[in-house]
Amino acid sequence: MTSMYNFKRITVVPNASELKDVVLSKTQRKTPTVVHRQYSIGRIRAFYARKIKFLQQTLHDKLTQIINEFPKMEEIHPFYSDLMNILYDRDHYKIALGQMNTARHLIDGIAREYVRLMKYADSLYRCKMLKRAALGRMVKLLHRQKSSFEYLEQVRQHLSRLPSIDPATRTLILCGFPNVGKSSFINNVTRADVEVQPYAFTTKALYVGHLDYRFLRWQVIDTPGILDQPLEDRNTIEMQAVTALAHLKASVLFMMDVSEQCDRTIEEQLHLFESIRPLFANKPVLIGLNKVDIRHRSDLPAEKAALLDQLEKEGIPIVETSTLTQEGIMSLRDRACDELLAQRVEAKIQAKKITNVEDSVLNRVFVAYPAPRDEKVRAPFVPPGLAAKRAAKKLAASKDAMEVDEVPAASGSIKELRDENTRRLEREIELAMEDDYILDLKKHYMLKNPEEKYDVIPEIWEGHNLADFVDPEIQNKLESLLKEEELLEQAGEYDSDLDSDDEETKEKMQLALQIREKEKLLTLEHAVNKRIAGRVGSRVHTRKRERSMSRLEHELGELGVDVDTKKMKNLQGQCAKPQLGKKMKIGRSRSLSAVRPAPRDELAFPDEEKRAHVNKLRTKAMRGLRREAKKGEADRHVYDLKPKHLFCGKRGNGKTDWR
Repeated sequence: MTSMYNFKRITVVPNASELKDVVLSKTQRKTPTVVHRQYSIGRIRAFYARKIKFLQQTLHDKLTQIINEFPKMEEIHPFYSDLMNILYDRDHYKIALGQMNTARHLIDGIAREYVRLMKYADSLYRCKMLKRAALGRMVKLLHRQKSSFEYLEQVRQHLSRLPSIDPATRTLILCGFPNVGKSSFINNVTRADVEVQPYAFTTKALYVGHLDYRFLRWQVIDTPGILDQPLEDRNTIEMQAVTALAHLKASVLFMMDVSEQCDRTIEEQLHLFESIRPLFANKPVLIGLNKVDIRHRSDLPAEKAALLDQLEKEGIPIVETSTLTQEGIMSLRDRACDELLAQRVEAKIQAKKITNVEDSVLNRVFVAYPAPRDEKVRAPFVPPGLAAKRAAKKLAASKDAMEVDEVPAASGSIKELRDENTRRLEREIELAMEDDYILDLKKHYMLKNPEEKYDVIPEIWEGHNLADFVDPEIQNKLESLLKEEELLEQAGEYDSDLDSDDEETKEKMQLALQIREKEKLLTLEHAVNKRIAGRVGSRVHTRKRERSMSRLEHELGELGVDVDTKKMKNLQGQCAKPQLGKKMKIGRSRSLSAVRPAPRDELAFPDEEKRAHVNKLRTKAMRGLRREAKKGEADRHVYDLKPKHLFCGKRGNGKTDWR
């Protein structure tokens, strides 16, 4: 229910010019922007009809949101309905919403009409003119409703500042003359912070505070002060209080100033109470006599005290309070809450507002309390046989308790069953010490040293678990181990002669030393060779030529082949030929590296100027491809055509052939 009257959720109402700019810009952004006269006429018609429909749908959605979010006078609670009538004028409010609804229907009709006319347009120019006329008429309608937009925005701002009052919840309403202590009372009983000043009409609107009583949430409403005058003469500030009193089912607290410092006498305050008393029908009513710290009720003159006594005889409670000293504040609050709660429960029972089966049973159950006839005590009758059985059972229970040294359940005195040497039970000590009792489980420990009774034994000590060392025979085991060690020492088990090694052992030690020295030499030789070799170059450039004529003749001779000059004529001819290609140095060279081919662009264009010119042409050619690759679904930018309809206004003196 509270969320239904949360007017802070209403969306901001833009003015007519802002709404026009928003919808036109959105239409331009969300619809296609490029059309040519070479297109087919059906495509051109669809292009402009889409813009008309999009603008119509955008305006329709926005106006529908405004109409639906504002509260309807016929659907809300009468309290809010009358309050809005007082603050904003019901007729003006309904006319403004009606104009919004009429504008929405007219915009829909304009869009339908021009979409139908678009079917008869036979050129791009006529389609464009129809689109411009449709958009212009729809925007013109918004300008005509300029005052309604501004009025609804003011109403929205004021509604958002209204307190969230739930008409169906438990409520306390404070009313009375100005400056009698209503705001001070709500500040004392709730967490509200209402301004308090020593002059009249400090509170000019309704204020709400909340409190908790009997595990229920209550709302307290502080109303502006009411003057004693006819209803038609009351202003807007007073009518807010009258509206709350008339429509909210609440407990009414009529505050009175008994000290008369509010410039109103007791008679005037009671006259105001009688004039607005019809508004209190079927509501619990209490009167709070405030400012008793200045003047008590007993100090009033007889004629004024008689007026208050007359009210009490009519059944209206009067509670003396003081918001300065807090006297009577809580009692007045509790009494008002109790009376309203009782009335609400009785109304639910009579109305049979049942939600489930359990509630139906509880609402129909009445507990009857019999009234005593006289002062005579009538004890319940117990048959003699039952009394004898109870006495025997009680005696048997007491005997069993004495045997187990426990307190018998039916015994009246514990000392009758115990002697002075019997230890007191913990229950007895607890009852004797009351709040000072602390349960001590270690005081009865039987140890060799009583002072060690409260020592804290750790579970882990120096990284060891103490439970592993708890052994009752640990001393016996230690003594047996010590004796065994003494016997081993006497037998010479631990005597060692390191100089008594045989020849075989010495020979093995010498061999191991030589092996270690050889390993060190190999490691050093490897490091030296690695440092001399340096970085290994290409295999083709650094490998020595191992094949030669002398080696070939020698190896063939060993195999039994006769190598003569005549027979090796062809080989000599090949050797006599001059060597082609680049000469190579044989041996290690630290500066040689593998040959890598030059880049392809340098091979194709050795000249640097031509190469730079070609790179520039390549970048320019790839520009369009890069742009297409980066384009997304939302990129509708026009690169060639300027959107001149966004920049053109009234034509000046110049050529107009750009169309």
